[in-house]
Amino acid sequence: MAYINLLPWREAARKEKQQQYVTLLAATAVVSFLAFFLINMVYGARIEGQYQKNRYLENEIRVLDQRIAEIRTLNETKRSLQQRMTLIEQLQGSRNLGTQIMSEIASIVPSGVYLTQLEKKGNALLLIGKSESNNRLSTMLRDADDSALLSAPLLEFIEAGQDQTRLLSNFKMHLQVEGYEALQDATAQGGTQ
Repeated sequence: MAYINLLPWREAARKEKQQQYVTLLAATAVVSFLAFFLINMVYGARIEGQYQKNRYLENEIRVLDQRIAEIRTLNETKRSLQQRMTLIEQLQGSRNLGTQIMSEIASIVPSGVYLTQLEKKGNALLLIGKSESNNRLSTMLRDADDSALLSAPLLEFIEAGQDQTRLLSNFKMHLQVEGYEALQDATAQGGTQ
């Protein structure tokens, strides 16, 4: 039996092992390729999902930016309307200002003081007239100072009468109308809008 040649069997076993090795190597390569392909698909799907989320967020941000711009426009319109309403309320409140001024002047002018001229420029009043005595003018100044509508009385001059009525003194007085500045400011702001 020493003469039995086992080489073809060994050769066949080697070829079979080599074929198993190549098959195992090919299977490992296919499994590795499939695993790489699956991992690539999973991560690709995640990346695509994130891109979709980002696009959705960008679209929503654009929509919100448009809404914010609309809200700013509405706030400006609201502010403008509030200013107009305030102006209208002030105009309504001062609608009778001339009548109120005349009524207030009538209440501060004591008997014995006669007005010959009344001028109004802005919030300043100029009263020119005649007085029977300086005490009556002093009373008028105190009443004007205590008035809610009039303020800052200033007597510019008193001079003795030079015509046939020497008993009457001529005077010139300046007064300020309170609350007129607020009306003028509101009118100026309303006019610029």
